[in-house]
This record gives sequence, C-alpha cells and structure tokens, in this order.
Amino acid sequence: MAKEWVLNIALNRWQYNRPKYVGKVSEEIRKCQPKSLEDWKKYYYENVQPPKYVEMKKSVPTLTMEEYLDYLGVELCKKIHEVLKKEVEEISEEDCKDYIKQLVLDKTYEGYITEKKTVYEYLEEEIGVKLKPAPDEWDRKYNIDFYIDAQKGYIGIQIEPITYKQTPQIHNWLDWLKRSHSKFEKEVGGKVFVVFSVKDEKGRKIVYNKEVIQEIKQALRDLGGLR
Repeated sequence: MAKEWVLNIALNRWQYNRPKYVGKVSEEIRKCQPKSLEDWKKYYYENVQPPKYVEMKKSVPTLTMEEYLDYLGVELCKKIHEVLKKEVEEISEEDCKDYIKQLVLDKTYEGYITEKKTVYEYLEEEIGVKLKPAPDEWDRKYNIDFYIDAQKGYIGIQIEPITYKQTPQIHNWLDWLKRSHSKFEKEVGGKVFVVFSVKDEKGRKIVYNKEVIQEIKQALRDLGGLR
C-alpha cells in the first residue's frame, strides 16, 4: 500500500497519466468495449498513440506501445529516486510542525473567512444594499458579523458556515444565539438575522436558508429603509 501511495503521488505530480503520455484512456476503452483485460490490452497496444509516443517514434521507429509504457515506468522511477527522494530527505521536523499548524489553523481560518466573504457578497447583491462590517464590540458582545444602517434602527447579520450534516440542528444554533441577538435588539435597536452557508455538491458556497433574504428585505422596509 505504501508503494502504491508513493507511485500515485509521483504519477500525478509529473502527469504521466495525462492524455499527452497515455492517451484518452477513458474514451478509448469505451470505443473498445472489451470483454476481458486481454481484449483491452490488445486494443490499447494496437490503436492508441499518445502525442508523446508519436514524438518518440520519430527517433525510434521500431518503438512499440508496450516498450513505450515501460519507458514511462523507468522515467517515473527516476523521478522518485532522483527528485522525490531528495525532497523527502530535505524535510525537517520543523517543516512538519509548521505544516500541521498551517493546515489546522491558517488554512482552516482562511477557508472560513473566504466562505463568509463569498456569502456576504451574495447577500449584498440579493438585498441590493451595502453591508457594513460590524464593530468589534458588536462582534464579541452580540455575535454579529455585518449590519445595515436603517432609518429606525439597525439590521444585524451573522453568517454561520455549517455542513449539511449540521443542518438538522439549525434550531439549536438559533437558540444558542438568541440571547445575544435579543440583547442587541434591546440595547442597540433593530433586528438580527442568521444566514447559514453550506457548500453544495460542487463545492460552491451557497445560502442554505434562502428565505432569510426576504425576511431581511422586509425588516429593512419596516425600519424605514436605509438611513
């Protein structure tokens, strides 16, 4: 298993599995419709000619496809032993410590902030108003990320990135935030809305509770529009 893992990393890094090197194998096997592995091997060796193979055949006319695949294997082995091995040996304990911290802390935070930014830009477009970043005090005391300055008060907005697994527990999130948001409504004046963002099947950030957009628009009308 360890060998396969290293081979897979090297193969993808140097792209020896790309159509340039091995042809469009997914398309070719559908053309072949093999009944057995031997059918596929025979078809591949006789019919598939990747660009790199065609290029090499100009210098070595007798080169067969089987020999060409062996050549790719030799090149992959060289990359692993001459490049990958050297790079692995240069990795220090400090590199590993830093990498773990960056992955767990920095990258997670960056993804979290990017998700919030994507959703707030979407909200601005849908609501048709500019959202203002909440002061630090509002963020800490009332759990508010952005706000709209209306004539008769403020509309607070909190963006809460969640996963689809967490969506059945949305009411728990709302109950937990209700106290701080009620405090905002009493002490500052206005209403607070929680916007839940999730990633769809394509990895795009979207608003899960889209009905909140109409609720925010209505609240803005109730509070006399923008100040």
